[in-house]
Amino acid sequence: MNTKKKFFAEGLGTFALVLFGCGAATIASVSQSGPEGIGLLGISLAFGFSVVVMAYAIGPISGCHINPAISIAMLVAGKLSAKDTVGYVISQCIGAILAAGVLYLLASGSAGFTMPEWGLGSNGWGEGYLGNYNMTSALIAEFVFTFLFLLVIFGTTAKNASPLMAGLAIGISLALIHMVAIPITGTSVNPARSLGPALFAGGKAMSQLWLFIVTPIAGGICAALVRNLFIED
Repeated sequence: MNTKKKFFAEGLGTFALVLFGCGAATIASVSQSGPEGIGLLGISLAFGFSVVVMAYAIGPISGCHINPAISIAMLVAGKLSAKDTVGYVISQCIGAILAAGVLYLLASGSAGFTMPEWGLGSNGWGEGYLGNYNMTSALIAEFVFTFLFLLVIFGTTAKNASPLMAGLAIGISLALIHMVAIPITGTSVNPARSLGPALFAGGKAMSQLWLFIVTPIAGGICAALVRNLFIED
């Protein structure tokens, strides 16, 4: 597949993930039907369904990583070249930033809009953020859940796995992760997903961004190093 097409697909897929997932957290979490809107379950499913639909839409083109932690883990596992990894990560970050920009334009159209702390679905931790969990909980959650997420990805894309079910299994696993981790960090497991909203929200979202870059990448690398214990290429 043409390299430019793969990079464009990764940017588009990440754009969709951030727009749908963070859009659900920002806009659909408050609705006319009540203050809870779609709630934690709805937001979790929005992120999971986003991965499912994009996996089938762009998976044949780029593999649908739409996550720098996945691309870097694939590099460590020997499944992606260094050149493609750089292109994937840059494209993913651009897609996430563009999606956050569109989301900002949508959200700011509401009467009386002001950017809240950790706005646009930004990830974070500590006093004032969702469940008020501390940094240790945030570190553990992002590392462990990214590690498990990558093991699912490696397992469902192994040679003996069913390729038709991979997108569904990966999307369901991401939804499950969100169901548990949203109160802790808002759930990142994806540095690009965290970068886009943080750039527009600023404040604590930007100051805490490092954790959502370093920790998911570390979890992904760890998964790549242990995958050979039970997964065959």
